[in-house]
Amino acid sequence: MPAAGGTTTASAGGLAGDWVHWLLDAARTRLGMEIAWVSLFTEGSQRITSATGELDAMNVQEGMTAPLEGSYCVRVLSGQLPPVVTGARRDPRTRDLPITGDLGIGSYVGAPLRGVDQRPVGMLCCVSRDPGTHLDADAVRTVELLADLISDHLQHPRPASARDLAARRERVRTFLAQGAVEVVLQPVVDMVTGAVAGHEALSRFPGWGGDGPAELFGEAAAIGIGVELEEAAARAALRAAGRLPGGLSLAVNLSADALLCPTVVDLLLAHAGCPLCVEITEHSPVDDYEAVVAVTRRLRRAGVAVSVDDAGAGYASLRHILRLNPDVIKLDIGLVMGLQADRARQAMTSAMVAFAGETGARLIAEGVEEAAERDTLVARGVRYGQGYLFGRPRPAGDVLADLVIH
Repeated sequence: MPAAGGTTTASAGGLAGDWVHWLLDAARTRLGMEIAWVSLFTEGSQRITSATGELDAMNVQEGMTAPLEGSYCVRVLSGQLPPVVTGARRDPRTRDLPITGDLGIGSYVGAPLRGVDQRPVGMLCCVSRDPGTHLDADAVRTVELLADLISDHLQHPRPASARDLAARRERVRTFLAQGAVEVVLQPVVDMVTGAVAGHEALSRFPGWGGDGPAELFGEAAAIGIGVELEEAAARAALRAAGRLPGGLSLAVNLSADALLCPTVVDLLLAHAGCPLCVEITEHSPVDDYEAVVAVTRRLRRAGVAVSVDDAGAGYASLRHILRLNPDVIKLDIGLVMGLQADRARQAMTSAMVAFAGETGARLIAEGVEEAAERDTLVARGVRYGQGYLFGRPRPAGDVLADLVIH
């Protein structure tokens, strides 16, 4: 039926009603987004049960069902994307996804709906065609608050039987037992000299199929073995650590939950003799900072550096950085993208440079794709960068072979 401002709303069973539409309108109005929806998960898919806004313009309808594997939702839940995505058609993590083109997504904010066991059973999403450069951590908190309100009213349907869940876990574990993780490395460079300073290790799973590594990470997280997959990916990455020439560091990505796993910590300590850095994603909240800090202190004493990944996105906040006291701070692509034409982002970059200088942390800018971005970063005092301007991720074997030759 018609809603305020010429938008439309509808209901298609499941989680629906005027109060849900009111919350969705509140979310997109507060955030300045074009549409908002609530979806509920079934095995491998999501169904939009309530939606409001310019639905026709973005090819969204209530009652529509879409695969989870190609969605932003599964990437947010698995930590492959932050809860707020700006410049989606530019961001290399999202620009080539079919859903970005199908819906014309320029920006996205999402938060999970949770059942009584705190597992995700759906999502509240806000989407627009514009790049959403105004979106920040406050936008995430707004959507999370409204998602919590909706979660309180859910009937907590079970998406799969215990037998189905066991079968899905067995499938993932069998795949991992085959050693099917491939590692690619992306260089981190000194943007002043052009010299390679290190590499970030990323995982690929060519035998799994689906929509890239995010699909497998999402499946593993959904069935409760996300840390097992992270550990397998880290083991594969660290096999390359000892083969890097002296002085070149290797960064591996791990969640806070993974860092609290004893076997993951033992794995990192076993490779402490190599220049190693652990990147802790900011995509998910840290429930127990004291426990995580205790682990990072132990790693640091052994010579393993700690990095805060994607600073400026998701749960990016000075509180997170202050509590973890990282050796490396990586500036998110959302801050770097178009930096040369945005005074506010330039000011924020200068503030991060000053903060890093006071704390002794190294700043690395992520997602650098244009020479103008690099030049502005260097002018503002950021020396190290990573992105397509300097090199795309390449198979670890190829990178290591080139390093030996040179």
